[in-house]
Amino acid sequence: MKTTIKMLCLLVLSLVLFNCDNDDGDADNQDDCNFAGFTFLDTSDNTQTLIAESDLTTDFYYTSSNGPEVEIYKSSDPGNFWFVTLVVTDGATGGGQLSVNGTIYNVNVTCQRAGNAIGEEFRYDITGLGLEAEYCVIIDLYH
Repeated sequence: MKTTIKMLCLLVLSLVLFNCDNDDGDADNQDDCNFAGFTFLDTSDNTQTLIAESDLTTDFYYTSSNGPEVEIYKSSDPGNFWFVTLVVTDGATGGGQLSVNGTIYNVNVTCQRAGNAIGEEFRYDITGLGLEAEYCVIIDLYH
């Protein structure tokens, strides 16, 4: 009985300490990715994944001519769906470009999590033209 109570208390404590809501601006640990890929919050407050992380390629150019840069593109359609930004450090904000079906949009970018090696994560919040979306991706290529 004591073992069961201890396990239950440990489970509850773990859920309280490690649970997070990434879409809540008040969340303590917004830099963790709950939804991998390109996602958005719909009008019913449900997270919708437009493109899974497995269909996105993330290139981190540490020494590009523009400075450090991240390029994310849909692996099966790289010419029509891509995102590029120079915002590559935790907490940094700035601009970026998002191409959807060949139409390029200038967007505002906030970096919530930054990696610097293959296998590490980038998490971006993107806003512009009434859009609010999130990229949570794994670095595939490092240049």
